[in-house]
Amino acid sequence: MFNPLDHKGIPLDQQIRNWRELNVEPIDPEAVDPYTRCRIITMNGIEVEAILFQHQFARNCPDDEVRRQLAYTRFVESQQQRVVNWLLPGLASVLETTLGYEQVAVDLTAWVARHESDPYLKQAYEFGVLEDFDHLYRYANLYEMVERRKAEKIVDELTEVMPGRPTVAEFRHPYDNVRDPYQKDAADPRSKLHALTILSAEQQVMIYYMNVGPQYMEPIARQLYQEISLIEQEHVTHYESLLDPRETWWERLVLHEYNECWLYYSFHRQESDRRIKAIWELHLQMELAHLQQACELLRRFDGREPEQIVGTSGLPEPLSFEPNKDYLRHLLATQIDLTTLGAGYVREAHERFEQMQEQIHGGQQPPSEQVIDLHRERFGDEYRIETEGPHPVESLRAREGDRRA
Repeated sequence: MFNPLDHKGIPLDQQIRNWRELNVEPIDPEAVDPYTRCRIITMNGIEVEAILFQHQFARNCPDDEVRRQLAYTRFVESQQQRVVNWLLPGLASVLETTLGYEQVAVDLTAWVARHESDPYLKQAYEFGVLEDFDHLYRYANLYEMVERRKAEKIVDELTEVMPGRPTVAEFRHPYDNVRDPYQKDAADPRSKLHALTILSAEQQVMIYYMNVGPQYMEPIARQLYQEISLIEQEHVTHYESLLDPRETWWERLVLHEYNECWLYYSFHRQESDRRIKAIWELHLQMELAHLQQACELLRRFDGREPEQIVGTSGLPEPLSFEPNKDYLRHLLATQIDLTTLGAGYVREAHERFEQMQEQIHGGQQPPSEQVIDLHRERFGDEYRIETEGPHPVESLRAREGDRRA
């Protein structure tokens, strides 16, 4: 098993690149493997989180020497983020990139849920993924209306497109979006990586929608982005609350760098595009040096060894983008009617949930429902990609109707 603590990587003083090296050729949106696009979008979110975290760390750190070290590493992370995000093509529309973002949210979260050993954390991912699944469906319908193209060009039938937990039902009182955190000294190191990965990905979705939503002229597009961006803010609250707030800045710095090593290592192993694979390898070698620096800071200021944070057995199983159709269909059939109450989950629409629904919707039809009705009016039906048979919830309801008849 690869243990990044045993590798020094590229020396820090050799990591700053010039403009020519940063000027990467973007992917071809018509020919790229959809999961290559997903890996790019994921690593962009991971790098953005690394940058934002280090900025917050610097604002709370009184040691000027450490602030200078963070500034240097943060500049390198910023170069990495530009390379990764600039792999996305200017030819792709905002909606095409949005579909890629939602495919990431669905298949990344589903993979993490499947591999999470802690039942409470697993439930948090299972709960969230059914909402991202519904967002993909809403945007796919908008995509065909606005751009006259089908989402299968983006997701390539690797991810099904059909209703999840209805977006209209995803607005909850803010109190009910806060989960219980894992316990930092008892949690499996893999659980810490899972939580940080999903938080970073969802945070990037939130930031992206906050910024691109107003760029559309079509009223329904502007409204849908506004609605779903608010849900993504709920998701960031949902996932960030899973992190133990007792973790020190030094501990979290090690976790961030270790997580980047895990993901670059994972994607390098899985990547089918040789040019992109070389970027994952280069960035992994950079992150190994960042990790070594973080470990030294942990020893100096926390008096702890990194193995106390991330374990001694090396990186966990590589994260993989792959279809999760059967798993998602199982969740649709068993958890679609869940909502939250406090730090737990319930099936009943409790008073606080109903009050929030009334405050948000005011008895009016939200954009997420309007977009489906407009698609039906224009094309005669809604847009879906169902590769494994009918929607499990609709099939169950149909059987129930037959039984009662």
